[in-house]
Order: sequence, then C-alpha cells, then structure tokens
Amino acid sequence: MFESATICPTTVSDLDDVLSQADDEVINRLINLRGDTLVLGAGGKMGYHLARMLKSVYQSHGRPDRVIAVSRFTSSNSRTLFERDAISTIQADLSDQKMLASLPDAPNIFFLAGVKFGTTQQPDLLRKMNQEMPLSVAERFSDSRIVAMSTGCVYSFTDVDSGGSKETDSMNPPGEYAQSCIAREKAFEKVSQEVGTAVSIVRLNYSIDLRYGVLVDIARSVKNGEPIDLTTGYVNIIWQRDAISQILQSWTMADSPAWIGNVTGAETVSVRKLAEEFAKKMQKKVRFTGSESTTCWLSNSEKARTLFGEPPMPLTRMMDWIVSWISREMPTMNKPTHFQTRDGNY
Repeated sequence: MFESATICPTTVSDLDDVLSQADDEVINRLINLRGDTLVLGAGGKMGYHLARMLKSVYQSHGRPDRVIAVSRFTSSNSRTLFERDAISTIQADLSDQKMLASLPDAPNIFFLAGVKFGTTQQPDLLRKMNQEMPLSVAERFSDSRIVAMSTGCVYSFTDVDSGGSKETDSMNPPGEYAQSCIAREKAFEKVSQEVGTAVSIVRLNYSIDLRYGVLVDIARSVKNGEPIDLTTGYVNIIWQRDAISQILQSWTMADSPAWIGNVTGAETVSVRKLAEEFAKKMQKKVRFTGSESTTCWLSNSEKARTLFGEPPMPLTRMMDWIVSWISREMPTMNKPTHFQTRDGNY
C-alpha cells in the first residue's frame, strides 16, 4: 500500500515530485496501458502532474510509449516544465478544427480542457469551449480510449446529511457554467453511444494542492483576517496526487456507454471547523459571515473508492502542510476556487 509523504515539501520542485508520484496500485492497474497518450488541456492546474505520473507508469512497465501534452501553453514557463521532464509538447487550440485535425493519432486520451472563471457573461464562449469543442475532440479521437474530466457542479444541490450526490442522481444545477459542463459530458456520451468509443467521465470535486484549493482559500483568509463566508458550509476535498491516481485508474473503466465516477474525498467537511482549526494552528482569530445552508454541492465517491481504494492523504496532514506552506510565504497560484458561490455564476 502506498504511504503518502509525511514531511511537507519545502520547495515547489519537491511539491511537484510529491504530486506526481505513482503508487503500486496505479502502476499495476495500468499494466495494459499501451501506445502513446495525449493529455489534452495539459496546461491547467492538474495536467503537469498527471502527465508526469503517467510517464512514470510507462517507465515502470519498461515501455517506450510517449506522453504528449497538448495545450495552448499561453505561458512559456508551463511548457518548459513538461519539456524539462522529457514529456513531448504540442501547442494547439483544441477549438481550432485544423489544429485538432493535425494532432497525432493516439490510442489513449485524457481530456482536461474547458473554461470556467470569467464566463458568466460569455455564453458563446461556454458553448464553444465546453460543448462544441469537446464534441469535436470526441469525434476526432473516436477510435481512442478517452478519460474526460468533468465536475461535481453538474449535480443539483443536495442535503448536507445525504452523503453527497451519486452518479445516478439528478442534474439540474444553477448557472450557465454547470449547464455547459453537462453539455460537455453529453458530447462524450453521444460519441460513445453512437460509435462505441470507450469513455470514462470523471466528476472531480475540489482537488487540493498547497498552492490552490478550498483549504488554501480558507487558510489564507484566516491568516489575513478576512471573514469566512459560511453560506456554502460543507465541502468535499481530495489531495491532488490521490485525485490523479484515481483519474488514471479510471482509464481501465472506459466503456460504451460511458462509465461515470465521482472522484473526491470520503468526508463531508465543515467549512466552519476547517477555519477554526486553521485559526488555532496559526494562532489567529477567525471571523465568519452568513450561516450554513442546508444544501451544498457534495459528491458521494463510494463507487470510485470501492474500485480504486481510499485516498491515502489525511485531511489533517493537508491542513498542516498548507499552514507550513503559507506561513513561509511560499508561492500560490492566486486562483480562488469561489467555492462560496451558489448561483453558478463565475
């Protein structure tokens, strides 16, 4: 059994190593992974670590197959990270039909692309990037095995005592962004159903890095003396390495019709208790605004945990590491999750 690291990384490079580490379960479960893999939308928050972990799986199996990171790479530094680790890169806009057609064929696809923040007043952009582009990608790689990332935002709000939404529960969420995410899923489901493409759809709920995520948002607010909004009073969270581990393993579940799984932690975590614990650890006072709603966006990850195992990283360690990281004023991505938002407008 994999034992998650117990000592907080002291540098960004150390953190990258920790977040990219493949455990024996991932390596063994992906024994049949062969051929090149394209990671589409690799320039986002998770793509680099996913590509690195995937490359280490290939290396563990002694295979020469390539991991190819595809992104617009608007930051040259992000592309350099991949190339430094001998991960091939292709600069491409997936919404450009000519660029999409020019990408090499590959038997394995991990789809991480899409837009969220700043789209409230841009329905055309949401439709283009979260519906039309995914359908084009699914059609372009209909002969491949596809793992497509989605979000727990596709669900309706659920009672905080429910244990979270299951994969078969209703999807009538507020906001154009969440509706566009449902359309993204339907694009992959359509091709899977009509052509027989093997697809896994992963609904991720709040992955945690030391540089971003719900815990970082709360800890920084406590550190800076900012009030904590309790309106969304409960969340699910999972350490990013553990999330990537389950995402990679979901490749084995790809099927037609598409397989769907929630990936997040097992606990329904109180925002109030998180803030109070951070305040205690940092010797700060904490202020709150609002009160806990009876419903939240919560996901039940029992299906994935039964298949892939319990996420090994404990909440207490995540919190301790984040306190250490931000107390030393280490770099963060400055990308708030806006987990407090309840109207779906980002």
